Amino acid sequence: MKNYCPRYLYRPIQVLWWEADEFSIMMIFFTLAMIYGYIFWILMIAVPYGYSKFKKRYPRGFIFHLLWFIGLINFNRYPTYFEREFRE
Repeated sequence: MKNYCPRYLYRPIQVLWWEADEFSIMMIFFTLAMIYGYIFWILMIAVPYGYSKFKKRYPRGFIFHLLWFIGLINFNRYPTYFEREFRE
């Protein structure tokens, strides 16, 4: 039996031409548009487009590092951003 090996290991998961994070933002706004309607139909396209333009100006992994800087997520086996001294 052959094991599956993706062609490009460094590439993120894509749905059509959107990456997974852009697609998830689009699905959140799609859900809001189905519930509330109105402006959310326009935002369903505009917000992921703006997010992708913002994301492409910075290096890969910038969003996770920004969330770490704010204190919303922690990286495994790394000190938090607010620690001044630590020992290895």
